[in-house]
Amino acid sequence: MDVTLLYFDGCPNWKIADERLRLLALERPDITVRRQLVRTPEEAEQVGFLGSPSIQVDGIDVFAQPGSPVGLTCRMYPTPHGYAGAPTVEQLRTVLADA
Repeated sequence: MDVTLLYFDGCPNWKIADERLRLLALERPDITVRRQLVRTPEEAEQVGFLGSPSIQVDGIDVFAQPGSPVGLTCRMYPTPHGYAGAPTVEQLRTVLADA
């Protein structure tokens, strides 16, 4: 399974998502995690970047909500504890199991 963590340098939350994805990759050797820096609005449009961090599984943003705008912004995720800058480990585990 190909997991891509898309991010831009202006948002620190991608590092949290990266750490959580690394933990899950240790549990699941079938997961390959790539990191992709998005530098420009044009690049964001091209890759469907819905904010930093974005997590795509086999090219599909697994947390996309209808109407989510594309752009170089920090992204917020609804979690059981309120909104946060990255999905929880359990949320990531669930979407990866369902993919």
